[in-house]
Amino acid sequence: MLNFQKSALLVVLSVVTLWTQVANAETLKTKNFQVIITRNCPEGYVTCNNVKYFGKNLKTGQSISLTGKTLHITGADGVTPSRFLGYEFRNNKYLYRVTADGNLLIYQGKKLILQEQGALTS
Repeated sequence: MLNFQKSALLVVLSVVTLWTQVANAETLKTKNFQVIITRNCPEGYVTCNNVKYFGKNLKTGQSISLTGKTLHITGADGVTPSRFLGYEFRNNKYLYRVTADGNLLIYQGKKLILQEQGALTS
């Protein structure tokens, strides 16, 4: 009986963990890409340095998985995060940004190589 209770508890914890991750996920869909963003920080945190990016090219099927952070404007004190701007992810010399208004921006160094507007949904 004790093993059944432990198994049941593990199942419940797995479902709660999955539900929490899904609750923190957003999807950006543009003409050519679908990006799923998952914030892996406790609820109530304004900034997060553990954000997952899973992007898929809808034409080729290629995908990429990255880890990044949230972006904010800094408040008047120069420290406190203010308005949310979006997310930033790095992949060697490439920088991926997903903006709060649904833009996917990819830079190679300082050169913008892709910009697509999409719809960001929770």
